[in-house]
Amino acid sequence: MFQGASGLNLDAKGRMVIPAKHRDALLVQCEGRITLTRHPEGCLLMFPRPIWEAHREQIAAWPMSARNWQRIFLGNASDVEMDSAGRILVAPELRTAVGLQRDVMLLGMGTHFEIWDSVRLNENETQAIAAGMPDVLSQFSF
Repeated sequence: MFQGASGLNLDAKGRMVIPAKHRDALLVQCEGRITLTRHPEGCLLMFPRPIWEAHREQIAAWPMSARNWQRIFLGNASDVEMDSAGRILVAPELRTAVGLQRDVMLLGMGTHFEIWDSVRLNENETQAIAAGMPDVLSQFSF
């Protein structure tokens, strides 16, 4: 299970260092083979390749009425591999699509990660808090 937030920087070439706390697990789980794709909420999704392959099969089986959503998820998917320094290259098209600048946040979301532009994530979280908890969470407590 991947969890936690890590503030990271993209270098001039668009590379991002995977934090050590996740790097070893990704090397064991998928030999550093990762898939990035776009999410319609304005972030990138980062999957260990075996997890992505299961999702890819489901998405490919969607009916024609979901073709536009297939384009978002499958059409933007990019297979990458960690290099010897634990970095991945985020394609320019993906960086542009979700507005990734230099400062990014990597969020562990269980089986995968989200990659957000730091400013955009802060705006998104501020809006979510202002909107209040959805009804589906009314019975949840710590």
